[in-house]
Amino acid sequence: MRRSIATVGAVVLGLVALTAGAAPAAPKPTDPGLSPADKASVDAGLPVAAKAAPGAKPAGPNPFLSLLPDASKADYSGWATYLKKQASAKAAARLKALAGTPAAAAKAAAAAVVVDENEPDGTRGSNDNPASAQLIKNFGTGAAQNAAIRVLGQLDPETVTTVARPPNPEDDGSITLAGDTGIGTVRSGIVTNAVIGDGPHGSAAGGTNDFDFYKLQATAGQVVKVQTATPTGALDTLVALYTPDGTIVASNDDSGGGFDSLMQYKVPATGTFYVIVAAYSGLPADPFDPASGDGGASEGPYTVTITEASDDTDFFAVKLKAGDVLGASVKGSPAYLTVYDTVPREVHGSDQDASFIYPMDSLLPGGGNAVTDYVATKAGWHYVAVAQGSGSYDITVEAYRPVLQGAKPVQTLYLDFDGARVNTGVFGGTGNVQLSPFSAFLALWGIPSVQEDEVIDAVVASVTENIKQDLLDSGLNNRFKLKILNSKDHADPWGQKNVSRVVIGGTIDESGVSTIGIAQSIDPGNFETEETALVLQDVLSDPAGGPASLNTYLTAESDRIAFVGQAVGNVTAHEAGHFFGDFHTDNSDATPNVMDSGGANFDVLFGVGPDGVGGTADDVDVDFGDSPFSPAEGFVGTEDTLGRIVFGVTS
Repeated sequence: MRRSIATVGAVVLGLVALTAGAAPAAPKPTDPGLSPADKASVDAGLPVAAKAAPGAKPAGPNPFLSLLPDASKADYSGWATYLKKQASAKAAARLKALAGTPAAAAKAAAAAVVVDENEPDGTRGSNDNPASAQLIKNFGTGAAQNAAIRVLGQLDPETVTTVARPPNPEDDGSITLAGDTGIGTVRSGIVTNAVIGDGPHGSAAGGTNDFDFYKLQATAGQVVKVQTATPTGALDTLVALYTPDGTIVASNDDSGGGFDSLMQYKVPATGTFYVIVAAYSGLPADPFDPASGDGGASEGPYTVTITEASDDTDFFAVKLKAGDVLGASVKGSPAYLTVYDTVPREVHGSDQDASFIYPMDSLLPGGGNAVTDYVATKAGWHYVAVAQGSGSYDITVEAYRPVLQGAKPVQTLYLDFDGARVNTGVFGGTGNVQLSPFSAFLALWGIPSVQEDEVIDAVVASVTENIKQDLLDSGLNNRFKLKILNSKDHADPWGQKNVSRVVIGGTIDESGVSTIGIAQSIDPGNFETEETALVLQDVLSDPAGGPASLNTYLTAESDRIAFVGQAVGNVTAHEAGHFFGDFHTDNSDATPNVMDSGGANFDVLFGVGPDGVGGTADDVDVDFGDSPFSPAEGFVGTEDTLGRIVFGVTS
């Protein structure tokens, strides 16, 4: 069990004595307890945690809203399924709450303003990219424009005939041993009935997990589709697509319904690819070594359908103003909905409905097969597109101006270091609890209590630089206005209009929420201006060793006040970033981002420089900006985490 605040006093002196002459920082820590095979899965964006029953609420805090100490323990696929299950009910509740307001009238008008796709039914190719997108000239937030419309159309992908094919002969457990499907050379698709567990590395042979690999050829622009079905047995499949050098370019766990898998990948360049069918949390550590699993995965029969064909994608161009908040939801055949910006580049592709994590005050649509959102940073044509379906569709597209635009009130962000009574039930915690103050943790970083004010000033400076000064300096919105107050220097404004807060203190035991940080919602457009987030301090102040402890990066050379201020400030800005509109970004890409998700790379979020020591001259200034979405959360594209905030927080 994690220690409680009551035990702090017993540890303080020993910690200070040890840290005063500490050795140089150890090599970068890795995820605790992850096998090489599990790490391969996590790196591919596939979860490895124990799963909830289909549709049931998974254990632990919502990972979309949390900065988890160990992201490998999150049931991402279970949470995606749960969020989708809840989304329609919450969307209906929002509409009910809006009854009688102008926003409700605008949403009702969407049903009357219909745009028909002009591509003839049964054809494809006339509106399949941004350059050929169908222009929708009557949409927008300006006067005499429709800010809410429906787009009706039809997807007509290439019809594929599949050939029944016997299972691969064993051993087919690696890229070099893959069975050739003939796809791309003599056929377009196959259906195979096979078994996970019947190979020489299955459990009956005392092995390390059985994998089935399938070889295919694919042409640039074509879509490779892999779908599994497990009508009998206990097998929980996952699928992935490899290039010949062993790089995973696509993967899926549970999109096929229940625990079955469905993966679709548009091929960027002609070449050879390899499909793996494996059991959940069962990717090989080395795709060239059939014995590189870690054992213990489920087994049983499955049917796999693999095809390569031309998909139909329909693009629609809508003109937005800088600051417009766009939301879209699709019903009908498409499984994929996306938005492109003015570049054009993909900025939020989705095959899920995670709108359950929008706050109740959000005006954005939800309740569809897939839901996407975007905050425009430049005026001009933007593009909404659907794909991965066959048949008719109905897209709801809505745009709004920032809710504080033109209003005299200013968004306030209050940083509470004093400890607070918080209803942690909104985060999945135990209810109304008292959280310990930030001061209770200083000694665990070897910082004397008399320097509390200096540390708080450093945290406030870090938050201010990240979530205020950088946004002002961006020049994107000359009306950006955010007031940052803190409990050391200001009276507590919590409960007043347009005040959101981050409580910086407390522990997992006190809150009942097993995370480092968690926000109340993700709110593109900042529709709800009065929210709470937590930044708990026990994991951050754990003894050195784990990647999420600041002590792991502290040595005798460290400026402790500067590093703790910088790191806690980055985490605080991260949580505020959620309720101002940001999703998580990929913590393993080349660019550090304040919204990077949890995992083995906490040193990146904390701003630890190349020397591996925090609080030294080479520490990195981590900012909001452009970065890919976190692959574990299932979104695609480049997220502009600065742009999403700079117009939502405006006046």
